[in-house]
Amino acid sequence: MANKSSYIELKMPPRKRIALVAHDNKKQDLIEWALWNRGVLAAHEVYATGTTGRIMEAELGIKVHRVHSGPLGGDQQIGAKIAEGQIDFLVFFWDPIAPMPHDPDVKSLLRMAVVWNIPVACNRASADFMVNSLQMKSEYVRRVPDYGEHTDVDPLRSWIDKESPTV
Repeated sequence: MANKSSYIELKMPPRKRIALVAHDNKKQDLIEWALWNRGVLAAHEVYATGTTGRIMEAELGIKVHRVHSGPLGGDQQIGAKIAEGQIDFLVFFWDPIAPMPHDPDVKSLLRMAVVWNIPVACNRASADFMVNSLQMKSEYVRRVPDYGEHTDVDPLRSWIDKESPTV
């Protein structure tokens, strides 16, 4: 028997809310990528975890909304913003080699991006493709499963009405 899911369509405005996150061994890569794409990032609203945000703000000369560093809960804060509809795109240069003491937080952050169907770039190549796509510069309608079917509490209803869905 096929599982028939219903979806809610959410409009993502042309001015995206982009979260930048990088593990220590990948911070330099993210900084170089951000400098290369400074013009694109300046046209959007940028969020970042602690140290990454401080460095990005200084290097790029643009406003960066900062949360805690990853090990202090910053990954979880970004994940919560995704779940609340406050982040449209995640650029997360994570280190696949070095073990991280907060690996469960990293997995949770990536999970939130997939659950709420936002684009995720985990390396420079995918980030380049995404920021240069047509969807980055225009409104985009993303489909999110209607999780209200699975619980008595509809997690979308707390913010979806503000987002003016297309359904």
